[in-house]
Amino acid sequence: MSWKPVSTATLAISIAVSFSSTVQADDLVMQRVLVDGARNNPLGVADAASMGSISQQELATRTVYRAGEMLEATPGLIVSQHSGEGKANQFYLRGFNLDHGTDLRTTVDDMPVNQRSHSHGQGWTDLNFLIPELAARLDYKKGPYSAQEGDFASAGAVSVVYANRLLQGMASVTGGQNGYARTLLANSVDIERAGNQGSLLYALELQHNDGPYTRPDDYQKLNAVLRYSEGYANNGFHLGLMAYRADWNATDQIPLRAVQNGTLGRYDGIDPSDGGSAHRYSLSGGWRRTQDDSASSVSAYLIANQLALFSNFTYFMDDPLHGDQFAQPDKRVTSGLQASHSWHQHSDAGSSTTTLGLQLQNDNIYNALLHTQARQTLSVTRQDHIVESSAALYLEQLTRWSESLRSTAGARMDFYRYDVRSDLAANSGKASDHLLSPSFNLVYSPWQHSEFYANIGTGFHSNDARGTTIRVDPASGAAAERVTPLARSRGMELGARSNWLPGLQSVVSLYRLDFDSELTFIGDAGNTEAGNPSRRYGIEFSNYYKPVRWLSIDLDLAYAKARWRDTPPQASHIAGAIEGTGQLAINVDNGGAYSTGLKLRYFGPRPLNDENTVRSSSSLTLNARLGWKLGKQLQLELEAFNLANRRAAAIDYYYASRLPGEAQPVSDVHFHPIESRSLRATLTRRF
Repeated sequence: MSWKPVSTATLAISIAVSFSSTVQADDLVMQRVLVDGARNNPLGVADAASMGSISQQELATRTVYRAGEMLEATPGLIVSQHSGEGKANQFYLRGFNLDHGTDLRTTVDDMPVNQRSHSHGQGWTDLNFLIPELAARLDYKKGPYSAQEGDFASAGAVSVVYANRLLQGMASVTGGQNGYARTLLANSVDIERAGNQGSLLYALELQHNDGPYTRPDDYQKLNAVLRYSEGYANNGFHLGLMAYRADWNATDQIPLRAVQNGTLGRYDGIDPSDGGSAHRYSLSGGWRRTQDDSASSVSAYLIANQLALFSNFTYFMDDPLHGDQFAQPDKRVTSGLQASHSWHQHSDAGSSTTTLGLQLQNDNIYNALLHTQARQTLSVTRQDHIVESSAALYLEQLTRWSESLRSTAGARMDFYRYDVRSDLAANSGKASDHLLSPSFNLVYSPWQHSEFYANIGTGFHSNDARGTTIRVDPASGAAAERVTPLARSRGMELGARSNWLPGLQSVVSLYRLDFDSELTFIGDAGNTEAGNPSRRYGIEFSNYYKPVRWLSIDLDLAYAKARWRDTPPQASHIAGAIEGTGQLAINVDNGGAYSTGLKLRYFGPRPLNDENTVRSSSSLTLNARLGWKLGKQLQLELEAFNLANRRAAAIDYYYASRLPGEAQPVSDVHFHPIESRSLRATLTRRF
């Protein structure tokens, strides 16, 4: 075994700051709230019941097996994995299997994480560059009700805000089972420049993880952040550099039949050469200025991403001699700019804020789909150079009609342009599209501690550029149908939020979300596939209870029903659509030598085919944490994952594959197991 009393006024100000698009984590008021550890209460600020913010101290109490699981602080969101640790996570929210990020817009430090027209999947969201200790807070929204959120935001949007400065430096070393090791050094130092006080934050992370697999993942990660800032949340600027590199092996999903007949163990793999490597380098900056009657913000970014990914999901079905491994290299440079200006008006009758915003993004992409064996290229299915550009203008009007009534009306216009140069001339070409997305939110507060919300809006997700110009299926040579560049979504929601009991925040929401067509580009095959119109509706119930200062209880429950529209009832289920989720987190910390926490997660069942004749099982997992202060600046933390050692699946699929020795392909459930019980110990020194 290897070891791996904030005043009401102050709190109101901090909440307003946390929900503002001009927020930065260095605000002095926000720092005070973070130290106190109370959950931000968005009464009087939020536009919807499904909108919220998670503080730094709350994030720190959550046990996360991998960096991307930090997003599970969002009520109803499940983060999973079906391959090696370096691959982007799998996301589930509001009845969606979001694959690797489609319809969940994710940003870190105002930079988009979703990658458009990606070789493996539209909206690819690789969060392995995230350093959780640097996150000042996590903001989330669900549904297409904000004009500020565009592509990929129909199911939800999550924003991770990095801190400009740390209250204390830290040096930590972690060891755990399954070859897990991690070290982190992070600090910020004050710098005076031309009479202005600035802060330079730096962080360096090294990590290794083998996982429980027969062929170790051998995941090796190097992560670095350098960030300079001056000023405060609404008056200041920052510049940031990030660098991330990783290499890994992958044990992809395996067929259930091979485990049941004893051919494979749960943690065995089939193709020993699956895996990949990735890097991400970014330069970003932001500037904000606030006056009595106006507020302005500008941010810009330049991101270089590269991925080499080798996978084999069908084994020997298409090529019995060499196997079905394929490679999906993707190399891109993404640049963008975001700017907004707000005007504040006040009168005896009420107040209003008008916000005008501009968002620009350009992706210069080289990607391919290759047939490989042991990571060596056998043939080229397709190679493409893609230039994808977009521009968006949005306008939002927040009006406070009275102390009990406010509304937000918004409209967003998006313009997209695609230029695809393919190795097959017939699939080259240009395409463009535009879309107007209005939204409206109404909030009524009949009592001091309660609010009711009504929301309606439209959104979209972009489709892969290659699907908008395709004429010929590059694998079969058959004629292929093009897809519309932008797929429309429509949402509506009713909700309520109440602090009816001291220390308790309760939120309930009922929603419906329609897509005109769930059009996707099938990166594994190199062609496009158009789905029928779909509809999802469900209910979410969230509670955060802090009866005393040393105890907090967090309970989130969600149920969703997803169906194809215009489809016979017997074939109307949507494969992979999650039906229910639940999380219960209990944390105890009285400020003494010891602290502890438990997290129980329910991952509900999913239909695995449209006929609902094959279904996945649900799973229930328990994580635990125990902290021990060895001294004023020294702490030891023990974490246990899958404490009950449940033998469950992290993800399930149903499709045909062919194993060695099988005469014909067999349709079967293919699954990736959750990690077995493992322990980690972290020693942290503050300075």
